[in-house]
Amino acid sequence: MASKVDLCNSALNMIGASNIAAFTEDSKAARLCNQRYDFIRDRVCRSHNWNCLLTRVTLTPDATSPAFEFANAFSLPVDPYCLRPVNLDTSSIVFNLEGRKILTDEATINLIYIARELDINKYDAGLIETISVALAADFAYPLTNSVALGNAMQAKYEQTVSEARFMDAVEGASASNSSTSDRMTLEANEFINARI
Repeated sequence: MASKVDLCNSALNMIGASNIAAFTEDSKAARLCNQRYDFIRDRVCRSHNWNCLLTRVTLTPDATSPAFEFANAFSLPVDPYCLRPVNLDTSSIVFNLEGRKILTDEATINLIYIARELDINKYDAGLIETISVALAADFAYPLTNSVALGNAMQAKYEQTVSEARFMDAVEGASASNSSTSDRMTLEANEFINARI
């Protein structure tokens, strides 16, 4: 059973630092792991539509409507917590994403989103490795004072995340239905454009 400490120790091993036993121990490495782990995990999880994190939900409108322009507001899910919306059920929906709410005239919304999954054992191997390397890149300079090692770990992260995203995308794609796979991705810039 993998744990947050295991992922951090994997990262620490990559940069030649000593392992930790717990986030609460009195060491610079443990304090850094405790401070940075959640942020790095969420950043990596938000960076790609990881198949193991995708969640589907039908949303109903909030009790309070927006002040103007749209009829309904839908709060983004918190159980599990929505790290990033990926897809609405149709491209014809007119909406704005404002804070943690989707504003639209629709009566209900079918949403696919990236969930904040806290059980590492539900992650695929590519996501686990990517988080470990991202942690190593983040920890390298603070723990070793080596700019060269920091740069090397950042390059390793970019290679690792690229490979993991490719494998994840291949596993999630349906070769027989390209229109469905095209519809499955609502990139961040589409949300930004919808807000303009």
